[in-house]
Amino acid sequence: MNTPVPLARHSRLKDYILPALVALAGAGAAYAGADTTFDPALTKFTDFLEGSGGKIITVLSLAGGLIGLASGRFSLGQVAVPVGVGIGVGTGVPIVTSVVTAVI
Repeated sequence: MNTPVPLARHSRLKDYILPALVALAGAGAAYAGADTTFDPALTKFTDFLEGSGGKIITVLSLAGGLIGLASGRFSLGQVAVPVGVGIGVGTGVPIVTSVVTAVI
């Protein structure tokens, strides 16, 4: 047996559908990567990490690991972390940049 839908439910539905249709009609196309607002900052930060900044970060990480080794407590993390930081700084930036700027 079909029961009729109350009139209040239809008016409630109209409250949601009408604004959604207006928003859909006014929506424009969005293009990923078309915005260049932060390009100068991205370029500076990328140059920093790929240049002397990345080397400084890697050397400081290595120094922290060596200080830990000199203090008499040895763990694999004291060797692995500086190696990971060096690899991450050296190869991570180009990988992330190429993924972000990829055309899908």
